[in-house]
Amino acid sequence: MDLSYKRIVIKIGSNVLTRKDGLPDLERIAHVVEQISQIKKQGKEIILVSSGAVASGKSVLSVSDKFDAVATRQLFASIGQVKLINSYSELFEKQGLICAQVLVTKEDFRDRLHYLNMKNCFGILLQHNVIPVVNENDVISVTELMFTDNDELAGLIASMLNADALIILSNVDGIYNGNPADSNSEVIRYIDPTFSDFSGFITTQKSQFGRGGMITKSHIALKAARLGIAVHIANGKTENILLRLLNQDVINTCFVPAKNASGKKRWIANSENYAKGVVQINEGAKQALLSSKASSLLPIGVTSIVNEFRKGDIIRLVDEDNHQVGLGIAEYSSEKAASLLGQKNQKPLVHYDYLFLNPGDN
Repeated sequence: MDLSYKRIVIKIGSNVLTRKDGLPDLERIAHVVEQISQIKKQGKEIILVSSGAVASGKSVLSVSDKFDAVATRQLFASIGQVKLINSYSELFEKQGLICAQVLVTKEDFRDRLHYLNMKNCFGILLQHNVIPVVNENDVISVTELMFTDNDELAGLIASMLNADALIILSNVDGIYNGNPADSNSEVIRYIDPTFSDFSGFITTQKSQFGRGGMITKSHIALKAARLGIAVHIANGKTENILLRLLNQDVINTCFVPAKNASGKKRWIANSENYAKGVVQINEGAKQALLSSKASSLLPIGVTSIVNEFRKGDIIRLVDEDNHQVGLGIAEYSSEKAASLLGQKNQKPLVHYDYLFLNPGDN
């Protein structure tokens, strides 16, 4: 497989950057920076999505158990963000490189304008050879405002920036076809973008320091691959993992990318949290959308309008069992859609160019 990527998003998890005692592994961070510096010298663009702020905060301050868990996390994140980015800044400076901090929340993806503003910010940094170091703004992101974890954030960033590849560094060599602790289990080297069911061989166990597990990583990787981004899940504690991975000299799991999706489809795919309406479709419409032939959603295939929406809103498409089929941009309002329900020869409610179908559904 050709790994001559130009733009790469690298996500490093908490378990990679954190020691067993919960404090930052400064040697590991320095090793990552050295590898990224060597990759940069090859003319590649790197966006680093890094966990570790809360662990960095814990290395500076001790807090009594009597305080609220959310408030304590905010405290550690506030202190830790400064310490973490200073560490990166000093290490990159030694390599003759400049990095910049970009803190984001889910709200930054809430509409097309905010999305494009953030994309422009990354664009100007990359144009000036600056390495963006991205993290969720844990200081203000709590409960429903939080990403699942930084895997989700990395997937969104990779999609937004039309990255060639997303490398997720975890504490295992990849996705196994059984329990990683079982000596008979092997790493699955390649996963096709049409694959869907990971439940048979991935446990739901989460990492010690992170919020997400391998199921989360797999679904995010699959979505990115469906959008045309190659995704690698590899062991961040392996020596020179980034350099060896790009040289195809180390075991990892690669999600093989499908045909590159348009920028609009990428935005739609990552706008699930901001869908305004829900439209239920019949089995015939579902099969037409999931077929190999490009199809739009026509009113004849719509059985009911569950929530109101306006023209231009993101809407959620569900089947007769209320399972999500995909997301799309409404060509007209819910009121007009209701008046055309089940009718033939009408304008599409969602055009194929503005439709994203769920990973694994087709």
